[in-house]
Amino acid sequence: MVDDGVSGADAVDAVDGTDSGNGFLRCFGRQMKLLREAAGLTQAELGAQVGYGEAQIASVEQGRRIPKPELVDSVDRVVGGGGVLSAMKGEVGRARYPGFFREFVRLEGEAVELHAYDALLVNGLLQCEEYARAVFEMWRPLLDEETVEQRLAARMGRQKIFARRPAPLMSFVIEETALRRPLGGKRVLRGQLEQLLLVGHQRNVEIQVMPIERDQHASLGGPFTLLLTKGRRRMAYVEAQSQSVVHSDPVKVQNLEATYGILRAQALTPQESLGWIERLLGEL
Repeated sequence: MVDDGVSGADAVDAVDGTDSGNGFLRCFGRQMKLLREAAGLTQAELGAQVGYGEAQIASVEQGRRIPKPELVDSVDRVVGGGGVLSAMKGEVGRARYPGFFREFVRLEGEAVELHAYDALLVNGLLQCEEYARAVFEMWRPLLDEETVEQRLAARMGRQKIFARRPAPLMSFVIEETALRRPLGGKRVLRGQLEQLLLVGHQRNVEIQVMPIERDQHASLGGPFTLLLTKGRRRMAYVEAQSQSVVHSDPVKVQNLEATYGILRAQALTPQESLGWIERLLGEL
């Protein structure tokens, strides 16, 4: 999917909702099974040596369960894989995300700057666990419980970006309506607002609220994210209805950067925004 007539040359990746992750997991599982059998081990014996149950090993080999990185490393070591399985950890990890989101996650992981505008809900990097769970449980078509848990773990894992050193420069502009919407209930919203205050006081993070009463708004076209990669490459990510595009075209990216600059000028300042969030928290 490309928007507004953007050509294929303008987009690094244009992805719809089709998910190829399951196919990769099945391939990984078959490779793991071949190595296990070559080592002369049953699923139960392998499970005992790596600290997992036989059923879990079977699920991974059948491509139904996404293994944790430590399990991949342990299995590789026990079956004598020579690093073959461990080399696939990155792709295995990305399979936790829906297909349309994987290219962005890869870029986000190496970003030295990230700036996001959100209109419908709090950005995933800022979500507390209960809020994120509520979002996934509201997804339509409904996600099964295992998928909810996998995506929840993946979202929480992305938040390791806040612990990176050197710390990336990050800013977020969030619509007031998104902060007032009690997804999951008022108790969950209260926890989410507390999370925003906690993150918003970090020196490398700025959070700004876009008030409802503003009579000027620079991004009526919807949410987007700007990235500056480790290689100093400027990118933009736009997503809607399980379709997404990662832009690398300088003109498109510069236009969105200009839009974001105006949005920040129109929103409350970071200090005003934290005060606004504290007042809203007091009202709940």
